[in-house]
Amino acid sequence: MGNYVQDLSDRVTLIAAEDTWIEGDAIQQLHNTAKLPGMSLVAGMPDLHPGRGYPVGAAFFAAEHLYPALIGGDIGCGMALWQTDIDASKASIGKLEKKLGNIDGPLDDSWQAAVAALVPADMGFQQALGTIGGGNHFAELQRVDEVYDPAALAQLKLKKGVLQLLVHSGSRGLGQHILRQHIDQHGHTGLVADSAAARGYLQAHDGAVQFAEANRQLIARRILARLHAEGEQLLDITHNMVCRAQVGQQDGWMHRKGATPADRGAVVIPGSRGDYSYLVQPLPNAVSLYSLAHGAGRKWMRSECKDRLLKRYSYAQLSRTRLGSHVICADRELIYEEAPEAYKPIDNIVAVLAGAGLLQVVARLKPVLTYKTRGECCD
Repeated sequence: MGNYVQDLSDRVTLIAAEDTWIEGDAIQQLHNTAKLPGMSLVAGMPDLHPGRGYPVGAAFFAAEHLYPALIGGDIGCGMALWQTDIDASKASIGKLEKKLGNIDGPLDDSWQAAVAALVPADMGFQQALGTIGGGNHFAELQRVDEVYDPAALAQLKLKKGVLQLLVHSGSRGLGQHILRQHIDQHGHTGLVADSAAARGYLQAHDGAVQFAEANRQLIARRILARLHAEGEQLLDITHNMVCRAQVGQQDGWMHRKGATPADRGAVVIPGSRGDYSYLVQPLPNAVSLYSLAHGAGRKWMRSECKDRLLKRYSYAQLSRTRLGSHVICADRELIYEEAPEAYKPIDNIVAVLAGAGLLQVVARLKPVLTYKTRGECCD
């Protein structure tokens, strides 16, 4: 594992190289979280960055406590990869962009049967289904750029000649509503795992995870419909969640905030919207609490991005990337907040995870067309 696994204390591990950008505030948040009652182990991924009181890009294992605040308000946020039937060699970015149009608004009545099949009618927030949200959420058409493991690619039934569609979104306002209800009643304190309060939270949490999965499916199907294309979901992995787990001989609860499960098959680790994404096969290991990075990880605070970049790039320049892809983002604040410079380089993140023996790279995916929007943020 080289020097990629750093034991910061008997309960805190950081997966990072010497040159991985990790803010001191994020490290301090890791240590603070490890001191929570009942917390057994904490692992920071190389995309670690400070969150609102708790770090993003980390996994937390507690034996007998649940901490809803660790999961945050975007319960169920994750990545879904769909394979389209769009010929990658003939795809015109301009035509795709024109066909896609605006997908910010609610789904129309023609989608109600699909919604009803995926989400209970009494769950609420159904107007948000099929919409991406804001912050670092996106939907992106990609092409396979490099293949490192042809056998693994074939096993996943992923084809080089067609465009892929990666969707990153969550439970929209529902997860935030659940978190707010919890904080209003219990503050940021943990819940004893076998308590009535914990059971109530878990029921709501599981509903939000279902909602988020349905949302990603509806986003993908909505985009495919706009593009007059067919598609198939290849994977859907949640990176904001809590679930039962066992580490060593200890049973407990695994909390993940911006940490991709490494024990549920292949995953995509995306870079910024001007960078590559990587399809990888995890190698589950307790040292990382069976988790991987969920992306590149922020390097700059959102509030400072526009001041840093306004003199260097115009809005129009940021809508085109160094890789030749287009970014659809009508919000002139958000496009600066989500500029590639605001994120860590994805190559470093993936190299660290590979060096630590936590994954094998299957393929590199190159962005073609990225759609972003303004709404709830899962950062």
